[in-house]
Amino acid sequence: MNILVILFPLALGLGLMGLGGFFWCMRNGQYADLEGSGWRVLQDDDLQPGEAVTESPFEEGKLLPAVSQTSALR
Repeated sequence: MNILVILFPLALGLGLMGLGGFFWCMRNGQYADLEGSGWRVLQDDDLQPGEAVTESPFEEGKLLPAVSQTSALR
């Protein structure tokens, strides 16, 4: 039972710190724009108007060097 003297205030302190952190985030606008990051990923701002994508970085050998099966087994 003596451990409750330590654990109860510790739990209350951690809970209050979490609540304080949540209110700090709300006050500083951390949750103001929840969907903006997701939409910004889909935008092609780096392309000029009328410019088309000509090559893909995911073609064979462009992203990672090709490794043959025999050299991978050594």
